[in-house]
Amino acid sequence: MKLGRKLRMGLIGGGPGAFIGEVHRKASRLDGEIELVAGAFDIDPKKSAQMGKELALDPKRVYSDYKTMINAELALPEGERIDFVAVTTPNNWHFPIARDFLKAGFHVMCEKPMTISVKDAKELVKLVKKTKLVFGLMHNYTGYPMVKLAKDMVAKNKLGKIRKVVVQYPQGWLATALEKTGQMQASWRTDPKQSGAGGCVGDIGTHAANLAEYISGLQITEICAELTSFVPGRLLDDDCNCLLKFNGGAKGLLHATQIAVGEENNLAIWVHGEKASLEWHQEHPNYVYVRPNGEPEQVWKRGNDYVGKMSAAAARGTRLPSGHPEAFLEAFANNYVNFAETVKCAIAGGKASALALDFPGVEEGLRGMQFIDTVVTSSKSKQKWTKVKA
Repeated sequence: MKLGRKLRMGLIGGGPGAFIGEVHRKASRLDGEIELVAGAFDIDPKKSAQMGKELALDPKRVYSDYKTMINAELALPEGERIDFVAVTTPNNWHFPIARDFLKAGFHVMCEKPMTISVKDAKELVKLVKKTKLVFGLMHNYTGYPMVKLAKDMVAKNKLGKIRKVVVQYPQGWLATALEKTGQMQASWRTDPKQSGAGGCVGDIGTHAANLAEYISGLQITEICAELTSFVPGRLLDDDCNCLLKFNGGAKGLLHATQIAVGEENNLAIWVHGEKASLEWHQEHPNYVYVRPNGEPEQVWKRGNDYVGKMSAAAARGTRLPSGHPEAFLEAFANNYVNFAETVKCAIAGGKASALALDFPGVEEGLRGMQFIDTVVTSSKSKQKWTKVKA
């Protein structure tokens, strides 16, 4: 839906040296539908002002904190204030910022995990339903075209009934006590006050769980988990191993770790059905491997017409012809494209299409917090299985 203008975006976080905020800035602008016009970029007002200057923003719309930003934006005419805000802070700030912007009438895109407690996640679900505002959650891996192809293959019964889902996310960047060196990303991600009850499981384990549910179309119902902190003195887990049960009878394995020396971002998934299996790797994201029972292996390659015929969502998320790699930033951008179209429909009083609504939202945020909570509970429990509370 066309508004005749770009959506006006505000950003919380993403100050000097930040990683994920910079990714949001780049990805949101990729398709020319969104313009960054305001922000509170750092908890330090001086650093926020520095970031605003680097981005050549109007100094009047570079704020010292998010509450000042809300009040100042509301004081502007409707035709000038931001349409939505992106929250890219450490985890402990996600809930209060998202809550306050929703209450002020702004649409929200939020980094994952959505909150640091199930209680807060449930409150956001109620608030989004009450306000009828658009809420996006940046589980970026669902934005890859070939992940969407895999999802549609399962939905179209190309694999038959799903029997088993295996998903992994090994990294090695926290194999040493990096947080003790002053490295910013390591410092807050290993701090329970900023990260929440889960370390590795909250950071990347939630991505793995979300990917498993997104592609399979199933929900995790029970978990048998073990969390470990291998690095001496580390307050949160850096390794996670889970047995999974899904609704419908499927079983699964999930392992996530940040102490696997030599690993980078090796997120990968295998989905096994009665008729066929499929495989996808984040570090080689333009290929899906399909293995029908009794037939040769198939390699599906992004950008080809046959992919679009199987999956309209994969075709929608593809910008380049086959053989020209698309990856991480484009996956973020695909979620922003769908989120932006849905926001435009909300502003114009229209209804977004099913393809436009294909981005993670507040319900996935609640599922993520329930997953973390269940894994932490299971790891501390002596019983074999812990149910995911609905």
